[in-house]
Amino acid sequence: MMLTRRTFLAAGSAGIVAAALAGTLPALGQDGDTLTIAFNVNLPSFDPTTGASAVNPTIQAIYRTVFDQYVGQAPDLSFEPGLLTEWGFNDDKTKVSMTVREGVLWHDGTPLTPEDVVWSLERAGDPANGNPVSNVWASIGNFTIDGNRIDGDVVAFDPTIFKWMAFLTGYVLPKAYFEKVGAEAFNQAPIGTGPYKVDAFESNAFLRLKANPDYWGAKPNFETVIFKFVTDATSRAAEIESGASDVTLEVSYEDYDRLKGSEGLDGVAVPISDIGMIFLNNIGPMLDKNVRLAAHHAINKQAIIDRLLRGYGVAIDTLQAPEYEAFDASIKVGYDEAKAIELLAASGFSTSNPVRFAIQTTRGLKPKDYEMVQAIVGMWRKVGIEAEIEVYEIAKHYELRAADQLAPAAFYNWGDAIGDASASTGFAMFGPSPHSVWDTDDLDAMIAPLWTEKDEAARVAGWKAVDKYIAEEGYVIPLLQYAQPILFKSSLSVTPNTSGALQPSLISKQ
Repeated sequence: MMLTRRTFLAAGSAGIVAAALAGTLPALGQDGDTLTIAFNVNLPSFDPTTGASAVNPTIQAIYRTVFDQYVGQAPDLSFEPGLLTEWGFNDDKTKVSMTVREGVLWHDGTPLTPEDVVWSLERAGDPANGNPVSNVWASIGNFTIDGNRIDGDVVAFDPTIFKWMAFLTGYVLPKAYFEKVGAEAFNQAPIGTGPYKVDAFESNAFLRLKANPDYWGAKPNFETVIFKFVTDATSRAAEIESGASDVTLEVSYEDYDRLKGSEGLDGVAVPISDIGMIFLNNIGPMLDKNVRLAAHHAINKQAIIDRLLRGYGVAIDTLQAPEYEAFDASIKVGYDEAKAIELLAASGFSTSNPVRFAIQTTRGLKPKDYEMVQAIVGMWRKVGIEAEIEVYEIAKHYELRAADQLAPAAFYNWGDAIGDASASTGFAMFGPSPHSVWDTDDLDAMIAPLWTEKDEAARVAGWKAVDKYIAEEGYVIPLLQYAQPILFKSSLSVTPNTSGALQPSLISKQ
Protein backbone atom coordinates (compact mmCIF):
# COMPACT_ATOMS: atom_id res chain seq x y z
CA MET A 1 0.00 0.00 0.00
CA MET A 2 1.48 3.37 -1.05
CA LEU A 3 1.15 5.78 1.88
CA THR A 4 0.39 9.34 0.74
CA ARG A 5 -0.97 12.36 2.55
CA ARG A 6 -4.38 11.57 1.08
CA THR A 7 -4.43 7.96 2.24
CA PHE A 8 -3.04 9.03 5.62
CA LEU A 9 -5.95 11.47 6.11
CA ALA A 10 -8.48 8.99 4.79
CA ALA A 11 -7.19 6.28 7.10
CA GLY A 12 -8.17 8.40 10.11
CA SER A 13 -6.33 6.28 12.65
CA ALA A 14 -2.76 5.90 13.82
CA GLY A 15 -3.34 2.16 14.07
CA ILE A 16 -4.41 1.97 10.44
CA VAL A 17 -1.36 3.90 9.33
CA ALA A 18 0.87 1.59 11.36
CA ALA A 19 -0.74 -1.41 9.72
CA ALA A 20 -0.23 0.11 6.30
CA LEU A 21 3.45 0.67 7.02
CA ALA A 22 3.70 -2.93 8.16
CA GLY A 23 2.11 -4.09 4.93
CA THR A 24 -0.79 -5.81 6.70
CA LEU A 25 -3.69 -3.55 5.70
CA PRO A 26 -5.27 -4.18 2.30
CA ALA A 27 -5.24 -1.38 -0.26
CA LEU A 28 -7.99 1.17 0.14
CA GLY A 29 -9.19 0.73 -3.43
CA GLN A 30 -11.38 -2.36 -3.45
CA ASP A 31 -13.39 -4.23 -6.02
CA GLY A 32 -17.13 -4.80 -5.77
CA ASP A 33 -16.65 -8.05 -3.88
CA THR A 34 -15.06 -6.34 -0.88
CA LEU A 35 -16.99 -4.47 1.81
CA THR A 36 -15.06 -2.05 4.02
CA ILE A 37 -16.69 -0.80 7.21
CA ALA A 38 -15.24 2.11 9.19
CA PHE A 39 -16.11 0.79 12.65
CA ASN A 40 -16.35 2.87 15.82
CA VAL A 41 -14.65 0.58 18.34
CA ASN A 42 -11.64 -1.70 18.48
CA LEU A 43 -11.98 -5.45 19.06
CA PRO A 44 -10.29 -6.32 22.38
CA SER A 45 -10.93 -10.07 22.26
CA PHE A 46 -12.19 -12.77 19.90
CA ASP A 47 -13.91 -14.71 22.66
CA PRO A 48 -17.52 -13.46 22.60
CA THR A 49 -18.35 -15.11 25.93
CA THR A 50 -15.75 -13.84 28.40
CA GLY A 51 -14.48 -10.53 29.68
CA ALA A 52 -15.91 -7.04 29.57
CA SER A 53 -15.91 -6.86 25.76
CA ALA A 54 -18.39 -9.74 25.63
CA VAL A 55 -21.12 -7.47 26.99
CA ASN A 56 -20.24 -4.49 24.79
CA PRO A 57 -23.27 -4.18 22.48
CA THR A 58 -21.24 -2.40 19.80
CA ILE A 59 -18.93 -5.35 19.17
CA GLN A 60 -21.77 -7.82 18.62
CA ALA A 61 -21.79 -6.94 14.89
CA ILE A 62 -18.35 -8.55 14.60
CA TYR A 63 -19.10 -11.49 16.86
CA ARG A 64 -22.31 -12.30 14.94
CA THR A 65 -20.32 -12.32 11.71
CA VAL A 66 -17.76 -14.89 12.86
CA PHE A 67 -19.85 -16.92 15.29
CA ASP A 68 -23.47 -18.05 15.47
CA GLN A 69 -25.82 -17.76 18.41
CA TYR A 70 -28.05 -20.41 19.89
CA VAL A 71 -31.12 -18.42 18.81
CA GLY A 72 -31.14 -15.96 15.93
CA GLN A 73 -32.60 -12.46 15.92
CA ALA A 74 -34.06 -10.50 13.03
CA PRO A 75 -33.41 -6.76 12.54
CA ASP A 76 -36.77 -5.99 14.19
CA LEU A 77 -35.55 -7.87 17.33
CA SER A 78 -37.91 -10.82 16.75
CA PHE A 79 -36.41 -14.21 17.53
CA GLU A 80 -35.77 -16.88 14.91
CA PRO A 81 -33.97 -20.22 14.63
CA GLY A 82 -30.20 -20.06 14.90
CA LEU A 83 -28.00 -23.04 15.76
CA LEU A 84 -31.08 -24.22 17.63
CA THR A 85 -34.16 -24.92 15.53
CA GLU A 86 -36.47 -25.48 18.52
CA TRP A 87 -36.27 -24.50 22.18
CA GLY A 88 -38.50 -24.02 25.22
CA PHE A 89 -39.61 -24.91 28.74
CA ASN A 90 -41.91 -27.74 29.71
CA ASP A 91 -45.33 -26.84 31.13
CA ASP A 92 -44.27 -26.44 34.76
CA LYS A 93 -40.97 -24.78 33.74
CA THR A 94 -38.76 -27.30 35.46
CA LYS A 95 -37.13 -28.60 32.28
CA VAL A 96 -35.73 -27.18 29.04
CA SER A 97 -35.37 -28.80 25.64
CA MET A 98 -33.43 -27.74 22.55
CA THR A 99 -32.94 -29.16 19.06
CA VAL A 100 -29.59 -28.56 17.38
CA ARG A 101 -29.49 -27.71 13.67
CA GLU A 102 -28.02 -30.44 11.49
CA GLY A 103 -25.44 -30.00 8.75
CA VAL A 104 -23.56 -27.08 10.31
CA LEU A 105 -19.76 -26.98 9.91
CA TRP A 106 -17.10 -25.17 11.90
CA HIS A 107 -14.70 -23.03 9.89
CA ASP A 108 -12.15 -25.87 10.01
CA GLY A 109 -14.63 -28.20 8.29
CA THR A 110 -15.56 -30.29 11.32
CA PRO A 111 -19.29 -30.69 12.14
CA LEU A 112 -21.12 -28.79 14.86
CA THR A 113 -22.46 -31.28 17.44
CA PRO A 114 -24.87 -31.12 20.36
CA GLU A 115 -21.77 -31.65 22.53
CA ASP A 116 -20.50 -28.26 21.35
CA VAL A 117 -23.75 -26.66 22.45
CA VAL A 118 -23.76 -28.32 25.88
CA TRP A 119 -20.07 -27.50 26.44
CA SER A 120 -20.69 -23.87 25.47
CA LEU A 121 -23.65 -23.59 27.86
CA GLU A 122 -21.78 -25.19 30.75
CA ARG A 123 -18.67 -23.11 30.12
CA ALA A 124 -20.75 -19.92 30.04
CA GLY A 125 -22.43 -20.84 33.32
CA ASP A 126 -19.16 -21.41 35.21
CA PRO A 127 -18.08 -18.06 36.74
CA ALA A 128 -14.47 -19.27 36.74
CA ASN A 129 -14.46 -18.90 32.95
CA GLY A 130 -15.04 -15.16 33.08
CA ASN A 131 -18.50 -14.81 31.55
CA PRO A 132 -19.84 -11.48 32.90
CA VAL A 133 -23.38 -12.88 33.02
CA SER A 134 -22.54 -16.43 34.10
CA ASN A 135 -25.50 -16.45 36.49
CA VAL A 136 -27.85 -16.31 33.50
CA TRP A 137 -26.33 -19.40 31.92
CA ALA A 138 -26.04 -21.23 35.26
CA SER A 139 -29.85 -21.19 35.49
CA ILE A 140 -30.01 -24.38 33.39
CA GLY A 141 -27.88 -27.53 33.62
CA ASN A 142 -27.69 -31.32 34.00
CA PHE A 143 -27.94 -31.74 30.24
CA THR A 144 -28.53 -34.99 28.40
CA ILE A 145 -28.17 -35.57 24.66
CA ASP A 146 -30.30 -37.83 22.48
CA GLY A 147 -29.44 -37.45 18.82
CA ASN A 148 -29.79 -33.75 18.04
CA ARG A 149 -32.03 -33.10 21.04
CA ILE A 150 -30.73 -31.67 24.30
CA ASP A 151 -32.73 -31.83 27.52
CA GLY A 152 -31.82 -30.12 30.76
CA ASP A 153 -33.01 -29.10 34.20
CA VAL A 154 -34.04 -25.64 35.31
CA VAL A 155 -31.59 -25.11 38.15
CA ALA A 156 -32.94 -21.65 39.02
CA PHE A 157 -35.78 -20.39 36.85
CA ASP A 158 -34.83 -17.47 34.63
CA PRO A 159 -37.70 -16.36 32.40
CA THR A 160 -35.27 -14.74 29.95
CA ILE A 161 -32.81 -17.59 29.37
CA PHE A 162 -33.92 -18.23 25.79
CA LYS A 163 -33.89 -14.51 25.02
CA TRP A 164 -30.29 -14.41 26.23
CA MET A 165 -29.49 -17.13 23.70
CA ALA A 166 -29.84 -14.37 21.06
CA PHE A 167 -28.09 -11.76 23.19
CA LEU A 168 -24.77 -10.93 24.84
CA THR A 169 -22.43 -13.93 25.35
CA GLY A 170 -25.00 -16.22 23.69
CA TYR A 171 -22.54 -17.81 21.25
CA VAL A 172 -21.63 -21.43 20.55
CA LEU A 173 -17.89 -22.16 20.47
CA PRO A 174 -16.06 -25.29 19.18
CA LYS A 175 -15.40 -27.65 22.08
CA ALA A 176 -12.71 -29.83 20.47
CA TYR A 177 -10.78 -26.99 18.87
CA PHE A 178 -10.92 -24.73 21.94
CA GLU A 179 -9.76 -27.50 24.27
CA LYS A 180 -6.99 -28.47 21.83
CA VAL A 181 -5.48 -25.00 21.35
CA GLY A 182 -6.46 -23.26 24.60
CA ALA A 183 -7.96 -19.84 25.27
CA GLU A 184 -4.91 -17.79 24.24
CA ALA A 185 -4.42 -19.57 20.92
CA PHE A 186 -8.14 -19.45 20.21
CA ASN A 187 -8.05 -15.67 20.56
CA GLN A 188 -5.23 -15.59 18.00
CA ALA A 189 -6.89 -17.99 15.54
CA PRO A 190 -10.62 -18.21 16.27
CA ILE A 191 -13.09 -20.34 14.38
CA GLY A 192 -16.86 -20.23 14.47
CA THR A 193 -19.77 -21.35 12.31
CA GLY A 194 -20.65 -17.85 11.13
CA PRO A 195 -20.90 -16.48 7.58
CA TYR A 196 -17.31 -15.19 7.58
CA LYS A 197 -13.92 -16.59 8.61
CA VAL A 198 -11.11 -14.57 10.20
CA ASP A 199 -8.39 -13.94 7.62
CA ALA A 200 -6.21 -11.23 9.23
CA PHE A 201 -6.34 -9.08 12.34
CA GLU A 202 -4.32 -6.13 13.58
CA SER A 203 -5.42 -4.79 16.96
CA ASN A 204 -6.36 -1.10 16.85
CA ALA A 205 -6.21 -1.21 13.06
CA PHE A 206 -8.36 -3.68 11.14
CA LEU A 207 -10.02 -7.08 10.88
CA ARG A 208 -10.25 -8.82 7.50
CA LEU A 209 -12.79 -11.60 7.00
CA LYS A 210 -13.38 -14.05 4.14
CA ALA A 211 -16.73 -15.55 3.16
CA ASN A 212 -17.50 -18.98 4.56
CA PRO A 213 -18.48 -21.07 1.50
CA ASP A 214 -20.00 -23.76 3.73
CA TYR A 215 -22.24 -21.45 5.74
CA TRP A 216 -25.56 -23.08 6.61
CA GLY A 217 -27.55 -19.86 6.21
CA ALA A 218 -27.87 -17.26 3.48
CA LYS A 219 -24.82 -16.98 1.23
CA PRO A 220 -22.55 -14.06 2.26
CA ASN A 221 -23.00 -11.02 0.02
CA PHE A 222 -19.28 -10.22 -0.19
CA GLU A 223 -16.17 -12.34 -0.59
CA THR A 224 -14.18 -10.07 1.73
CA VAL A 225 -15.27 -7.87 4.63
CA ILE A 226 -12.87 -5.43 6.29
CA PHE A 227 -13.63 -3.75 9.60
CA LYS A 228 -11.38 -0.71 10.05
CA PHE A 229 -11.24 0.38 13.67
CA VAL A 230 -11.69 4.15 13.49
CA THR A 231 -12.64 5.41 16.94
CA ASP A 232 -12.82 9.09 16.02
CA ALA A 233 -16.21 10.17 14.61
CA THR A 234 -14.74 12.88 12.37
CA SER A 235 -12.33 10.36 10.89
CA ARG A 236 -15.19 7.96 10.19
CA ALA A 237 -16.97 10.70 8.26
CA ALA A 238 -13.75 11.28 6.31
CA GLU A 239 -13.57 7.56 5.58
CA ILE A 240 -16.94 7.55 3.83
CA GLU A 241 -16.52 10.96 2.20
CA SER A 242 -13.16 10.02 0.68
CA GLY A 243 -14.39 6.62 -0.49
CA ALA A 244 -11.83 4.81 1.67
CA SER A 245 -14.69 2.89 3.33
CA ASP A 246 -18.02 1.74 1.97
CA VAL A 247 -20.06 2.01 5.17
CA THR A 248 -19.72 3.74 8.51
CA LEU A 249 -21.84 4.47 11.56
CA GLU A 250 -22.14 6.74 14.59
CA VAL A 251 -20.90 9.88 12.86
CA SER A 252 -22.11 13.26 14.05
CA TYR A 253 -25.61 14.11 12.93
CA GLU A 254 -24.21 17.19 11.19
CA ASP A 255 -21.97 14.99 9.07
CA TYR A 256 -24.82 12.56 8.55
CA ASP A 257 -27.17 15.26 7.24
CA ARG A 258 -24.39 16.78 5.15
CA LEU A 259 -23.28 13.56 3.51
CA LYS A 260 -26.38 11.36 3.20
CA GLY A 261 -27.65 13.17 0.12
CA SER A 262 -24.32 13.92 -1.53
CA GLU A 263 -23.37 12.31 -4.80
CA GLY A 264 -22.71 8.61 -4.46
CA LEU A 265 -23.76 8.40 -0.81
CA ASP A 266 -26.91 7.44 1.06
CA GLY A 267 -27.86 7.08 4.71
CA VAL A 268 -30.36 5.76 7.21
CA ALA A 269 -31.02 6.81 10.82
CA VAL A 270 -33.74 5.05 12.84
CA PRO A 271 -34.30 4.56 16.58
CA ILE A 272 -32.41 1.59 17.99
CA SER A 273 -32.47 -0.23 21.31
CA ASP A 274 -29.57 1.80 22.77
CA ILE A 275 -30.29 4.27 25.56
CA GLY A 276 -28.14 7.22 26.58
CA MET A 277 -28.12 7.47 30.36
CA ILE A 278 -26.15 8.71 33.34
CA PHE A 279 -25.20 6.15 35.97
CA LEU A 280 -25.35 7.54 39.49
CA ASN A 281 -23.08 5.93 42.05
CA ASN A 282 -24.40 5.90 45.60
CA ILE A 283 -21.39 7.74 46.99
CA GLY A 284 -20.74 11.29 48.15
CA PRO A 285 -23.32 13.83 46.96
CA MET A 286 -25.47 11.15 45.29
CA LEU A 287 -26.53 9.91 48.71
CA ASP A 288 -28.69 13.06 48.82
CA LYS A 289 -32.05 12.49 47.11
CA ASN A 290 -32.45 16.23 46.53
CA VAL A 291 -29.19 16.35 44.60
CA ARG A 292 -30.11 13.33 42.49
CA LEU A 293 -33.54 14.64 41.55
CA ALA A 294 -32.25 18.17 40.98
CA ALA A 295 -29.63 16.79 38.59
CA HIS A 296 -32.42 15.07 36.65
CA HIS A 297 -34.89 17.97 36.62
CA ALA A 298 -32.19 20.40 35.47
CA ILE A 299 -31.60 18.57 32.17
CA ASN A 300 -33.58 19.77 29.16
CA LYS A 301 -33.42 16.53 27.21
CA GLN A 302 -35.48 17.72 24.27
CA ALA A 303 -33.24 20.75 23.82
CA ILE A 304 -30.22 18.45 23.71
CA ILE A 305 -31.90 16.28 21.08
CA ASP A 306 -33.02 19.25 19.00
CA ARG A 307 -29.85 21.35 19.21
CA LEU A 308 -27.05 18.82 19.47
CA LEU A 309 -28.55 15.77 17.78
CA ARG A 310 -30.53 17.65 15.11
CA GLY A 311 -33.76 16.04 16.24
CA TYR A 312 -32.48 12.46 16.10
CA GLY A 313 -33.48 10.67 19.29
CA VAL A 314 -36.39 10.16 21.68
CA ALA A 315 -36.36 11.67 25.20
CA ILE A 316 -37.04 9.08 27.93
CA ASP A 317 -37.43 9.05 31.71
CA THR A 318 -36.92 5.34 32.41
CA LEU A 319 -34.40 2.73 31.28
CA GLN A 320 -37.02 1.28 28.95
CA ALA A 321 -37.14 2.34 25.31
CA PRO A 322 -40.64 2.59 23.80
CA GLU A 323 -40.12 -0.75 22.03
CA TYR A 324 -39.37 -2.60 25.29
CA GLU A 325 -42.10 -4.78 26.76
CA ALA A 326 -42.11 -3.00 30.15
CA PHE A 327 -42.07 0.57 28.82
CA ASP A 328 -44.47 2.76 30.79
CA ALA A 329 -45.19 6.12 29.16
CA SER A 330 -46.82 7.40 32.36
CA ILE A 331 -43.47 7.56 34.19
CA LYS A 332 -42.28 11.14 33.92
CA VAL A 333 -39.58 13.19 35.62
CA GLY A 334 -39.41 16.15 33.28
CA TYR A 335 -37.39 19.28 32.84
CA ASP A 336 -38.07 21.76 35.65
CA GLU A 337 -35.25 24.19 36.38
CA ALA A 338 -37.14 25.90 39.20
CA LYS A 339 -37.79 22.56 40.87
CA ALA A 340 -34.10 21.71 40.62
CA ILE A 341 -33.15 24.99 42.33
CA GLU A 342 -35.72 24.37 45.05
CA LEU A 343 -34.45 20.83 45.72
CA LEU A 344 -30.84 21.95 45.94
CA ALA A 345 -31.78 24.81 48.25
CA ALA A 346 -33.42 22.33 50.60
CA SER A 347 -30.02 20.67 50.98
CA GLY A 348 -28.17 23.96 51.34
CA PHE A 349 -26.83 24.26 47.80
CA SER A 350 -27.10 27.11 45.32
CA THR A 351 -25.17 28.77 42.51
CA SER A 352 -23.11 30.56 45.13
CA ASN A 353 -22.57 27.35 47.11
CA PRO A 354 -22.76 24.58 44.52
CA VAL A 355 -22.63 20.85 45.06
CA ARG A 356 -19.56 19.42 43.32
CA PHE A 357 -18.82 16.04 41.76
CA ALA A 358 -17.19 14.44 38.70
CA ILE A 359 -19.00 13.11 35.64
CA GLN A 360 -17.26 10.64 33.33
CA THR A 361 -17.95 10.23 29.62
CA THR A 362 -16.67 8.75 26.40
CA ARG A 363 -15.79 11.06 23.52
CA GLY A 364 -16.76 9.97 20.02
CA LEU A 365 -18.18 6.53 20.84
CA LYS A 366 -21.70 7.82 20.21
CA PRO A 367 -22.67 10.95 18.29
CA LYS A 368 -22.08 14.03 20.44
CA ASP A 369 -21.58 12.03 23.65
CA TYR A 370 -18.99 14.45 25.02
CA GLU A 371 -20.90 17.48 23.77
CA MET A 372 -24.08 16.23 25.45
CA VAL A 373 -22.27 15.96 28.75
CA GLN A 374 -20.85 19.46 28.23
CA ALA A 375 -24.40 20.75 27.69
CA ILE A 376 -25.65 18.92 30.78
CA VAL A 377 -22.84 20.37 32.90
CA GLY A 378 -23.87 23.82 31.67
CA MET A 379 -27.49 23.19 32.63
CA TRP A 380 -26.39 21.96 36.03
CA ARG A 381 -24.25 25.04 36.62
CA LYS A 382 -27.33 27.25 36.24
CA VAL A 383 -29.04 25.57 39.20
CA GLY A 384 -26.12 25.07 41.60
CA ILE A 385 -24.26 21.96 40.45
CA GLU A 386 -20.59 22.16 39.48
CA ALA A 387 -19.50 18.98 37.69
CA GLU A 388 -16.01 18.27 36.39
CA ILE A 389 -15.83 16.23 33.19
CA GLU A 390 -13.48 13.24 32.99
CA VAL A 391 -13.02 11.59 29.57
CA TYR A 392 -12.23 7.88 29.25
CA GLU A 393 -12.32 5.08 26.69
CA ILE A 394 -15.25 2.69 26.81
CA ALA A 395 -12.99 -0.15 27.99
CA LYS A 396 -12.09 1.94 31.04
CA HIS A 397 -15.78 2.48 31.77
CA TYR A 398 -16.35 -1.28 31.87
CA GLU A 399 -13.33 -1.76 34.12
CA LEU A 400 -14.47 0.90 36.58
CA ARG A 401 -18.09 -0.21 36.53
CA ALA A 402 -17.20 -3.83 37.24
CA ALA A 403 -15.13 -2.67 40.21
CA ASP A 404 -17.91 -0.30 41.38
CA GLN A 405 -15.51 2.62 41.03
CA LEU A 406 -17.34 4.92 38.64
CA ALA A 407 -17.51 8.60 39.51
CA PRO A 408 -20.71 9.87 41.19
CA ALA A 409 -22.06 10.39 37.64
CA ALA A 410 -21.03 8.53 34.47
CA PHE A 411 -22.51 8.85 31.00
CA TYR A 412 -23.07 5.58 29.13
CA ASN A 413 -25.05 4.07 26.27
CA TRP A 414 -26.96 1.00 27.45
CA GLY A 415 -27.93 -1.60 24.86
CA ASP A 416 -30.80 -4.05 25.37
CA ALA A 417 -31.36 -5.85 22.09
CA ILE A 418 -33.83 -8.31 23.64
CA GLY A 419 -36.04 -5.47 24.90
CA ASP A 420 -36.51 -7.08 28.31
CA ALA A 421 -36.55 -4.97 31.47
CA SER A 422 -34.30 -7.43 33.28
CA ALA A 423 -31.53 -6.69 30.78
CA SER A 424 -31.90 -2.92 31.12
CA THR A 425 -33.25 -1.82 34.52
CA GLY A 426 -32.35 -5.14 36.10
CA PHE A 427 -28.71 -5.41 35.23
CA ALA A 428 -28.07 -1.66 35.44
CA MET A 429 -29.70 -1.14 38.84
CA PHE A 430 -29.55 -4.37 40.86
CA GLY A 431 -26.78 -3.94 43.43
CA PRO A 432 -25.28 -7.47 43.21
CA SER A 433 -25.03 -7.15 39.42
CA PRO A 434 -21.47 -6.47 38.19
CA HIS A 435 -23.02 -3.99 35.76
CA SER A 436 -24.59 -1.79 38.45
CA VAL A 437 -23.04 0.87 40.68
CA TRP A 438 -26.21 1.70 42.56
CA ASP A 439 -26.32 -0.51 45.66
CA THR A 440 -29.19 0.04 48.09
CA ASP A 441 -31.28 -2.51 49.94
CA ASP A 442 -34.63 -0.91 49.11
CA LEU A 443 -34.17 -1.28 45.35
CA ASP A 444 -32.55 -4.70 45.56
CA ALA A 445 -35.53 -5.98 47.56
CA MET A 446 -37.92 -4.87 44.81
CA ILE A 447 -35.87 -6.34 41.99
CA ALA A 448 -34.80 -9.67 43.51
CA PRO A 449 -38.15 -11.51 43.17
CA LEU A 450 -38.50 -10.52 39.52
CA TRP A 451 -35.51 -12.58 38.41
CA THR A 452 -37.48 -15.78 38.94
CA GLU A 453 -41.10 -14.65 38.47
CA LYS A 454 -42.94 -17.31 36.42
CA ASP A 455 -46.09 -15.27 35.77
CA GLU A 456 -45.14 -13.10 32.78
CA ALA A 457 -47.82 -10.46 33.36
CA ALA A 458 -46.79 -10.12 37.02
CA ARG A 459 -43.14 -9.93 35.97
CA VAL A 460 -43.73 -7.07 33.52
CA ALA A 461 -45.91 -5.23 36.05
CA GLY A 462 -43.19 -5.67 38.65
CA TRP A 463 -40.57 -4.08 36.41
CA LYS A 464 -42.87 -1.14 35.72
CA ALA A 465 -43.23 -0.63 39.47
CA VAL A 466 -39.46 -0.74 39.86
CA ASP A 467 -38.99 1.85 37.12
CA LYS A 468 -41.56 4.13 38.75
CA TYR A 469 -39.79 3.87 42.11
CA ILE A 470 -36.38 4.55 40.53
CA ALA A 471 -37.76 7.68 38.85
CA GLU A 472 -39.26 8.91 42.14
CA GLU A 473 -36.00 8.33 44.03
CA GLY A 474 -33.71 9.60 41.27
CA TYR A 475 -31.46 6.55 41.26
CA VAL A 476 -30.45 6.96 37.60
CA ILE A 477 -30.82 9.62 34.89
CA PRO A 478 -32.14 8.21 31.59
CA LEU A 479 -31.68 10.70 28.76
CA LEU A 480 -32.73 9.44 25.35
CA GLN A 481 -33.25 6.58 22.97
CA TYR A 482 -30.67 6.85 20.21
CA ALA A 483 -31.22 7.00 16.49
CA GLN A 484 -28.20 5.38 14.84
CA PRO A 485 -26.77 7.23 11.82
CA ILE A 486 -25.38 4.95 9.10
CA LEU A 487 -23.73 6.30 5.94
CA PHE A 488 -22.97 4.13 2.93
CA LYS A 489 -22.21 4.21 -0.76
CA SER A 490 -25.39 4.45 -2.84
CA SER A 491 -24.34 1.29 -4.70
CA LEU A 492 -25.18 -0.57 -1.49
CA SER A 493 -28.37 -1.37 0.40
CA VAL A 494 -28.32 -1.39 4.21
CA THR A 495 -31.05 -2.85 6.42
CA PRO A 496 -30.96 -0.99 9.76
CA ASN A 497 -30.81 -3.24 12.80
CA THR A 498 -32.87 -2.18 15.82
CA SER A 499 -30.19 -3.77 18.01
CA GLY A 500 -27.63 -1.36 16.55
CA ALA A 501 -25.42 -4.20 15.28
CA LEU A 502 -24.16 -3.21 11.82
CA GLN A 503 -23.72 -6.74 10.50
CA PRO A 504 -22.32 -7.40 6.99
CA SER A 505 -25.23 -9.80 6.48
CA LEU A 506 -27.56 -6.76 6.49
CA ILE A 507 -25.56 -5.05 3.73
CA SER A 508 -25.88 -5.98 0.07
CA LYS A 509 -25.09 -4.69 -3.40
CA GLN A 510 -27.83 -2.77 -5.19
